[in-house]
Amino acid sequence: MDALTRLDRERLLVTWRSLAMKPEMVQWYPYELNECGEIVTNPFPSARRQIVLTDVYVQLNEQLGHLAAMSVAVTTLCFGIMVPDVIWMSLDKWEGSDRDDPVPFVPDLCVEVLLDSERRQHIARRVNAYLEGGAREVIVVSPRGQVEFWRAEGQRQVSMFDLELSLDGRYFEEDGAIA
Repeated sequence: MDALTRLDRERLLVTWRSLAMKPEMVQWYPYELNECGEIVTNPFPSARRQIVLTDVYVQLNEQLGHLAAMSVAVTTLCFGIMVPDVIWMSLDKWEGSDRDDPVPFVPDLCVEVLLDSERRQHIARRVNAYLEGGAREVIVVSPRGQVEFWRAEGQRQVSMFDLELSLDGRYFEEDGAIA
């Protein structure tokens, strides 16, 4: 497929559905599709990253109501189908979504945890894709446990959702080593 050929939402979904039926794709879940419909594989998160993802998920549910989810595929306007670590959106948006397909839009809040993740080098692109796709806020948790709040206007010191994430420091890196 030509690198310049961007697929529209419907063609991305057709590609996604055909991949979902292939048993060998289970090992790459949650895989993503770039804007050209090419597979972007993601390794399974480490145990410590899963602990942090779960912690963020639980805190979002406690603070915003039980409408958060982990590893849900979402359709962005310009970067294909991506899988944020954690998402949150209002109940009316959940009710309007097909549970078998990627969410056809970007949810209100997307979270990326960069702990032992290969996404570090692409985080600016991911944040921009979520914001351009309609996210009201993107939270990035750095490998050292710092929490960043991003909006269309840029980085902010506090969450527009009044979130306060308290993360256990023992799972994060200190000068390249685990604390």
